[in-house]
Amino acid sequence: MKLILLTIGLLALSFAGIAIKIWSKKGGEFAGTCASQSPFLNKDGEACGMCGKLPSEQDCKKDTTA
Repeated sequence: MKLILLTIGLLALSFAGIAIKIWSKKGGEFAGTCASQSPFLNKDGEACGMCGKLPSEQDCKKDTTA
């Protein structure tokens, strides 16, 4: 029973931390959410499915077109 309560408590703390991070960010967005940022996830050099950013580009296209 103690293990279950500890697990629930840690999960609640994690969700609260994520909620505070989203609340404190301008626009409620996570930084660096493009998959093209990670060479481990994007081995073929494809563009991001969300904004179209290529791995060689620095800024997200969604931010510049809005």
